[in-house]
Amino acid sequence: MLLLWELFTMIINFPDKLKSNIEGYQFLSNIYHQASIAKGNVIYFNLENLTFIEANLCAVIGTLVEMIERIKKTVLFSNISKRVEEILRKNDFLINFGFDPLDDRYNTTVRYKRFNPKLNAHDQLFHSYLQDELLGKKDFPSHSQQLGKKLRQSIFELYENARTHGSCNYIHACGQYFPQTDNKGLNMTIVDTGINFEDNVSKFLNVEMGSVQALEWAIQHGNTTKSGPSPGGLGLAFIMEFIKKNGGEIQIVSSDGYLQLANNEIFSTKLNSKFYGTIANLKFNLNDTSHYYLLSELDNENVIF
Repeated sequence: MLLLWELFTMIINFPDKLKSNIEGYQFLSNIYHQASIAKGNVIYFNLENLTFIEANLCAVIGTLVEMIERIKKTVLFSNISKRVEEILRKNDFLINFGFDPLDDRYNTTVRYKRFNPKLNAHDQLFHSYLQDELLGKKDFPSHSQQLGKKLRQSIFELYENARTHGSCNYIHACGQYFPQTDNKGLNMTIVDTGINFEDNVSKFLNVEMGSVQALEWAIQHGNTTKSGPSPGGLGLAFIMEFIKKNGGEIQIVSSDGYLQLANNEIFSTKLNSKFYGTIANLKFNLNDTSHYYLLSELDNENVIF
């Protein structure tokens, strides 16, 4: 027999582990669909079974909360274990839901932040965030100032896409820093609910294109849907090339399209549920001892780019 309060709520049970992989994105992509068909107006995220989360996925969870609130429903978090709660307080994610902040004494988190693409002042805030939380980390691969600038500009194209083509209120970003493990890495996840790659590329090319095909088109060097005096084209292609050389990974989810670069191999497929926007997760290899330059900076055979 259902209790009265259960008639007006939906409980979404999180798995025991939530990682930046196809299973994790499939689970997260399905949440909005479940919430949108719920009869009640309160959605409980039950974290009772969750023992491990890659904290960069807070960018996705924060976006889902925004999307659910847009359809006049409330999200509440319940049964959070002490270990998970500590991580999500240290990176400021749970502060948005009434929890107190917690000092990150070991500096292993990357802060959760929301940026308003409609405010020009947030452009510089986003650039500063990338510098402080990503390129400025002491273990980030050594690189020239010009390459760092180009990398920030390339990541910024993901941000600008949401402002130019979408109608989202916020762009969500979060990361996870793993400085103490043998496979030392740094995840950075950026999420928006602007127009997805499938619709954007199809409209630009005036050709019906599937979500996977659109992602595969977008990662090719020189391909861009930007126009005008600064057409761009270095965004995803530049990031992909850097991550290949760095030995890192990238995952992109847009609509029901999924594309992954890992071990210098590209894998793409369709998900069972659509994500109404775009998720881009960049994982950088911090064991990389190379020093990176742009090809235009030096005229010798040892240049990386």
